[in-house]
Formats: sequence, structure tokens, C-alpha cells
Amino acid sequence: MTARILVVDDIPANVKLLEVRLLAEYFEVLTASNGADALEICETGKIDVVLLDIMMPGMDGFEVCRRLKLDPATAHIPVVMVTALDQVADRIRGLEAGADDFLTKPVNDLQLMTRVKSLVRLKTLTDELRLRASTTRNIGIEEMLARREPEADLPKILLVDEKPASVEHLGSMLGPHFQIDAVADPHKGFFDAAEGDYDCVVVATGFREFDPLRLCSQLRSLDRTRFLPIVLIANEGEEDRILRGLELGINDYLIRPVEQQELTARLKTQARRKRYNDQLRASVTETMEMAVIDGLTGLHNRRYLDSHLQTLFDRSTTRRRPLSVMMTDIDHFKAVNDKWGHDGGDRVLREFAARLRKNVRGIDLACRYGGEEFVVVMPDTPAPIAEKVAERIRAEIASAPFVVADGTAIEITVSVGVSSLKPYADSMDALMKRADVALYEAKSGGRNRVVAKAA
Repeated sequence: MTARILVVDDIPANVKLLEVRLLAEYFEVLTASNGADALEICETGKIDVVLLDIMMPGMDGFEVCRRLKLDPATAHIPVVMVTALDQVADRIRGLEAGADDFLTKPVNDLQLMTRVKSLVRLKTLTDELRLRASTTRNIGIEEMLARREPEADLPKILLVDEKPASVEHLGSMLGPHFQIDAVADPHKGFFDAAEGDYDCVVVATGFREFDPLRLCSQLRSLDRTRFLPIVLIANEGEEDRILRGLELGINDYLIRPVEQQELTARLKTQARRKRYNDQLRASVTETMEMAVIDGLTGLHNRRYLDSHLQTLFDRSTTRRRPLSVMMTDIDHFKAVNDKWGHDGGDRVLREFAARLRKNVRGIDLACRYGGEEFVVVMPDTPAPIAEKVAERIRAEIASAPFVVADGTAIEITVSVGVSSLKPYADSMDALMKRADVALYEAKSGGRNRVVAKAA
């Protein structure tokens, strides 16, 4: 695992110690001796994790962390505070400033490396999502972060622990800050995690007849829960189990006895990070849909048709199954735009798409080809059936007027060209060309009609 780690500390000996440990694990290490330099490096360099000292002259670590997390350009960089302060209040202050983790000097090697590696994995995921989103140019990641609103609902936590006393104790600590569901059976916990909309799963060790790491592994192997944060609550002396858990992909751990404020702060951090990544995934999904869906009609667009038609064509030729294409053009659509404006034209296009969608099957591919032209690809549909479908659509369009504005209704008709796959020596381009020629003949022959170029 390789990553760029920024070590921020005003004491050279502390910087050197951390640098040596990180270089031994093949990380690339950058250093800064004050908060201002750290902020500049984070803004200009590709930093994966910041190890940040608190006690520094001028700007302390709390302020550095706060500024990093308030800046949309650096808010996604994980921050681990490393300090000699060992008071609970200091740890909580750091976590509430936005820090993703907290280590106390002298730093335990196990804690240092496991925390850093876990955060590097999460940073890699976030970077991939940010890259996918930003390359579309249809959403603004920084704007999205800048306008984040406070969470309206409490984070939802699933606690998997078979000991009633432990469940009661943890539940009492988390109750004011989270929605808690607790299960004693790890098998039920797996299904609940898969079906429920949880922000984090807390798994306790100490099951009598079950290895809790098996549950963690199962959650990581399932698509629905692959990115769901997992926090392990272990007992003293279970370092090997913790290490194995981190290798399996758990996000964080605590060792009993658990301190309430630290547990609360760590779970809030996990929930916050999950919701941020969920936002990114939703934005990527939405943008991908925007790339292949026509925004006006809700049908697929030509980009999707161009990429998907070849697949349907190849499938039909390989399986020797029929395939038909219907190409339509709304008659005299320019006159609609000229008289009723683009608002009126848009209403006609939306209604036309709705009627078209109503008259084709779920397996048919209906697309807006461009302007007032639409294409329907019909798998497993021979020429005679395709012609009947085209005639049904033509009749449906002509059967009822279209409302353009203020209740005004106008008559709309459509011309349709149909082509079907030839049994031998055909091509996708030839299939589309025949449909286009048939459409031209329908328009030149008087419009409001169907012309079929069968095999």
C-alpha cells in the first residue's frame, strides 16, 4: 500500500521518528513544522493522510484541522491528531474539530499503522468517487460540500453483541446521539445490515460460538454492505484479532473499557464519512443517468442508443432471433414551435414520449433520437408484429389531441418507418438506414402513416 502522508510537528525529533516508521512501510512522507505550511501543502499537494501534532506555536493542531475540514478542497483528507495530551477532553475536542482519528504519544506502532492504512483505503475510495463525479462536469463537488446542511436525523447504528449487559451499557452511551438497533445473533445481524439503511455497524468480540471477524468478512463481501463502516469493540489482549480485522476491512476499533465520548465521536466520524461518500455515489449515479437519459422526455438518448444497439444486434444475430427498429418523426413539429413556442413544443414532446412508452414493452428500447425523432428497438419482434406495433402507436398519437398551453388542444400526427433484421449478411448500420428510408417514404407519401421495410 502506497500513499502520501504529511507529518506536521514543530519538534524535528518527533517528525523524524514518525517519518522512519512510515518509510519502513513504504509510504511517501512529506513534513511541515507549522500549521500554515501544512495548510499550503494540503491545498497544493495530493495528500492522503495528515498526521497532525496539536501543541504547535502560532496555529495549533485544532485550528489546522478545523480549517482543513471547512475548506471543501481539503475536507476529504483524513486527519489523525498525534499529541502528548492524554485527557479525554482533548481527544474529544480533536474529533469534534473534524479529526478522523486520534493517537497519543508515545505512539504505539500497531495503532499508528492500522489507523493510517485504514484511512488510506477510505481516502482511495473517496478519491475515486470524486474523480468520477468531477470528470462529468455536471456536478460541483466543492459546491456540494460547501452547502452541506446539518444532518436532520440521527445516524443509524446496528450493534451486534450477544451479551445483554454489554448491549445495555453501549446502548445507554449511544442512545442520546444515535438510533440504535441491537441484535444478539450475528447471522441475523448480517441480514439486518444488508436490509437496513444503517450508517455504521458496531461488532463486539466475545461471542461464545462465533468468530466476529467472519461477520465482518461477510459484510465486506456483499455488494449492499461493502462500503458500510464497521467498528470493532475488542478486549485487552486481542491485538492480533484487531490486526486481522483491519486487514479484512473494518474501519475502526476501540478497546474496552470504552469511553463514552470517544465512542460517540468515532461513530459520528464514521457516519459523517459514509454520508459524504453516499452523496458522491448518488451524484455519480445521477450524472451517469444524465449522460444516457434525455432530460425532457425521460427516455434514453442517442448516446445510449448508439452504445446499446450494437449489443442488441449482436445478440439477435448470434441467437438467430428477430429484431426490428421503428423510427418516428412528429409531423409538422416546426409549426408547433413557431406558433406555441418552445414551451408548447416541449409539452408535445413529453406527451408523445409518454404515449410511446405506454405502447411498447419493457424489453423494448425507446429513445429520443434527436429533436422530434424517436427510435424504438424491439428485440424478438418479427417484421409483421413490428408493423402492427408501429400502426398502434400511430393511431394512439392521432387519437387524442395534445394540450400545449392554457388548455389549448392541437392535433398531432406521426410518421413511422420500420425495418427488420435480415436473416443473413445484415449490419446494424444497414438496419438503421432501412428504417430511415422507410420514415422518409412515410413523410413524403403524405405523413401520418407507417412504412415498413421488411427483410
